[in-house]
Amino acid sequence: MTASLPGTGLSATTTAEPVSPHIEPGTADARTYPDSGECAINEDGSIGAPYAQGKADQDPPCGVSYLRSSGSDGPCPLCATVTWKISWTGTSGEGGGLPDGTFGTTQDVTVQEIQSVNR
Repeated sequence: MTASLPGTGLSATTTAEPVSPHIEPGTADARTYPDSGECAINEDGSIGAPYAQGKADQDPPCGVSYLRSSGSDGPCPLCATVTWKISWTGTSGEGGGLPDGTFGTTQDVTVQEIQSVNR
């Protein structure tokens, strides 16, 4: 985003890069991938990976698995946040870092059914 001061030729541009997506499932009856809940950002800026045939037995690079249904306990408050690294540059050549910003939201998730595999 660029902001300009009219009539002066001065402007400043801010840049924000995601550095740390985090998932909190909202219940102890869940497992996050990876275990820390901190998902890695891929080189292309994406998070996670699309499903591919033959990977069903592998853990996903980013996600959550609920281990039991919500039942009478009600929905689970899934919270997802992203921390952004923010910097700025000005037309005068100045620039620098700004405080990181963390933004997120909570979404109620109702787990209706759990599948089990017996081997």
